Amino acid sequence: QVQLVESGGGLVQAGDSLRLSCVASGRALSNYAMGWFRQAPGKEREVVATISTRGGTTYYSDSVKGRFEIDRDNAKSTLYLQMDSLNAEDTAVYYCAARRLTTATLADLYDNWGQGTQVTVSS
Repeated sequence: QVQLVESGGGLVQAGDSLRLSCVASGRALSNYAMGWFRQAPGKEREVVATISTRGGTTYYSDSVKGRFEIDRDNAKSTLYLQMDSLNAEDTAVYYCAARRLTTATLADLYDNWGQGTQVTVSS
């Protein structure tokens, strides 16, 4: 098991940027594929972006492609999500997640989750 703690959320205006961080502990992060997911009120949790164990392969949902960037620093056991050009539809609780070895876009395939960080974008 790996423990995950997100930070960096907040209240911003449309067009602003935020950078989320997720610090891992308990296991070597390099053994885990990582993902950012989000859940808005009344909606199911959805994938935002994923990244392979060493960062060579990334995936972005269509709704964030070109605006968000996922990155990781295994030496610092930290996952990042740079979010630019935020809009009201990005308002949600953002979660980081980890699973052994290979990436996936389905939330059910991840067995390690952080507690989430709230991102609110006012229009």
